[in-house]
Amino acid sequence: MRQDGREAVKLRRVTATRYVSPLREGGSLPAIVEADDDGTYVLKFRGAGQGPKALIAEVVAGEIGRALGLPVPELVLVDLDPDLGRSEPDYEIRQLIEASAGLNLALDYLPGAFAFEALNARQLDAALASAIVWFDAYVTNVDRTPRNTNMLLWHRQLYLIDHGACLYFAHTWQDYQTRSRAPFKPIKDHVLLPRASQLAQADATLSERLDGVTLEGILEAVPDEWLAGETAFPSVSDHRAAYVNFLTRRLEAPRLFVEEAMNARSPRV
Repeated sequence: MRQDGREAVKLRRVTATRYVSPLREGGSLPAIVEADDDGTYVLKFRGAGQGPKALIAEVVAGEIGRALGLPVPELVLVDLDPDLGRSEPDYEIRQLIEASAGLNLALDYLPGAFAFEALNARQLDAALASAIVWFDAYVTNVDRTPRNTNMLLWHRQLYLIDHGACLYFAHTWQDYQTRSRAPFKPIKDHVLLPRASQLAQADATLSERLDGVTLEGILEAVPDEWLAGETAFPSVSDHRAAYVNFLTRRLEAPRLFVEEAMNARSPRV
């Protein structure tokens, strides 16, 4: 329990016990693994192309989505022994596993889930579609397009996955405070934008569910080792605070990312 009385976000930590198979449709070559809690997960490797920054984005965006009441599979921290991949015949995958020894991230595996297709958007509730568009514009998610929706249907429930491409401002920290107030032009390509007819209502509701304290609690779930080594900041705590600063400033009115989404919808209405 925090001093302010709110629970900090805390991710469960498990140990991978069996490497099952790679998921080659993912650009970063995620994998299905089993863990010591008898769970099965989709593992995101720290040693993949974007490194820890993608894992930070997965945690922060995913837990923001959860705080907003959106359906996101459980995220867990995963300790990975590089020996787990010793029987993998693919050299590239073996190298990736070796480069990711230590702490990684995974999301709950949803066996038998179907990929959400653009045509499915017609049946989606307008309030939910609007909430997802608001969320993606807020966390600058470039990866929810008709070509790649990054949503699954599992037992008739929609789930949001793969948020490693969010918060791309963190790949270049220069002027990040100014950029926090910027609109999000890629929202025009969002797969759910045509159904997002309740953006004003979503903005009024969702903007009230986030504040600096909530965001601080989410950032506390990010392991220090993923935040270490960032030369733009003198310490891990400063690095963590910068994420909170960006996201808090982005909530301030007027929220240009909401106006951008509404304007992008106008020709389609």
